[in-house]
Amino acid sequence: MWTYDKMLEYPINIKCKDPKLAKVIISQYGGPDGELAASLRYLSQKFGMPDQKSKAILNDIGTEE
Repeated sequence: MWTYDKMLEYPINIKCKDPKLAKVIISQYGGPDGELAASLRYLSQKFGMPDQKSKAILNDIGTEE
């Protein structure tokens, strides 16, 4: 029914590894000031908003982040 091929969509070839740059990039995605944290803050704040328009705006912003 399902097959799983562990293969990248676009092959990559890393010629020069840079751990410092990798750490900065991953912190932007998953760190405390990263995209995921910002998105979750917007989505959780919508539950405390008094009207539907504010909830909808925060929902749109959170999903775009």
